[in-house]
Amino acid sequence: MDKIDVIEALKHSNVFLTGGAGVGKSYITNEVITHYRKEGKQVVSLGSTGVSAVNIGGFTVHSFFVFGIASNFQELEQHDKHNKKRLSDLKKVLKATDLIIIDEISMVSSDLLDMIAYRLNRYDYLGKVMFVGDFFQLPPVQKQQRTDVFGERLYAFESSAWQSFDLSVIELTVMKRTQDAEFTHILSKVRKGICDDEVIAYMVKLWNNELEEENPTYLFGRNLEVEQTNRAKINELESEETILFANVDMHGKVNEKRLVSWKSMLPISEHLTLKEGAPVLFTVNKWGKFVNGERGILHKIEDDYLIVEKDEEYVRVERHEFDLLDMVVKDDGTVESMSLATLSQFPLKLAYAVTIHKSQGMSIDNLVCNVDNIFAPSQFYVAISRAVDPKHLRIDFNRGDLTQYLRRVLHVDQRVVEYYENLPVL
Repeated sequence: MDKIDVIEALKHSNVFLTGGAGVGKSYITNEVITHYRKEGKQVVSLGSTGVSAVNIGGFTVHSFFVFGIASNFQELEQHDKHNKKRLSDLKKVLKATDLIIIDEISMVSSDLLDMIAYRLNRYDYLGKVMFVGDFFQLPPVQKQQRTDVFGERLYAFESSAWQSFDLSVIELTVMKRTQDAEFTHILSKVRKGICDDEVIAYMVKLWNNELEEENPTYLFGRNLEVEQTNRAKINELESEETILFANVDMHGKVNEKRLVSWKSMLPISEHLTLKEGAPVLFTVNKWGKFVNGERGILHKIEDDYLIVEKDEEYVRVERHEFDLLDMVVKDDGTVESMSLATLSQFPLKLAYAVTIHKSQGMSIDNLVCNVDNIFAPSQFYVAISRAVDPKHLRIDFNRGDLTQYLRRVLHVDQRVVEYYENLPVL
């Protein structure tokens, strides 16, 4: 399957693009967006969370569809009474839009998908919809644990609206991140929550894996360990410490809370502490120069550029611009993105340690996954699936019996398993 299959499918139906980590969902999504825009068509890119909205270069589902903080129809009814102008703008935007892409669909709840369908139907949306994501990964955030005798509908595919989208399902299965067949096989089991003797034996082997790399990248479940590790390791270097501050340009009035929230989602630090000689990770893709998660050594620090050594070549790294976008509806109903603020910073992180959450989308060589603080089943899968080569992957676990721990954390919701077993895949 490639972008041609997806573009063809979108000509006659809505699409659900799915598949595990590292199979190229983001790449194909970006190719589809580029294709539509070259054809002069209007595409709206949405993320189910702030982080995924930043990654796809678009808006959050909540802001685009004018949901505010409403999480069900009763709350939405009250909210809509006070937002008539914005809803009128949304109607114009939908009339002019050819394709809506919603990324990280696994984090869209059943209620939220019903609300999306309600907006699209109410305003007579005639374009196509493409959902992108993997229900075996991060589930919707639940505000409170509700127990219901009949079982609570949680996932988007359990919503009343899911069937009405009449989706063509395209599942990507060819792993692009690693060429190791056995590792790919084990990852496919872990993704589905299978924790059999084969998986446990493989994980024990990774637990005992000795890495040759002197400074591997550590993944942790919590920020605390990331900050402590990065601080301790950079202190060991004798070169001079430099703090590189992000440049922020405001182009309009922005709510302070919104600005702070947006900054926290970006894959960079506002205050980047570096030393020459430190290992670094690139945090964005720049085709032909570096990719998200690729590693190098910081060779030289200048005011307006850095030199990073990677794969025995030197790469000049300049500041990368991130825009906080808002939509402007023109008189003809077309929509333009307007930047409310631009933040420019070098797209690098110290490579000593990263959180599992912030590692999404990265492909990392020389990786140590600390799994002491895994609090969601999908986190273990997300962590180990960042690895490019299992020979350069070690599991770090310091809380007793790894076998018992794996049996506890490696499980997925049976509803997701059943959904994928019954998929009518193209």
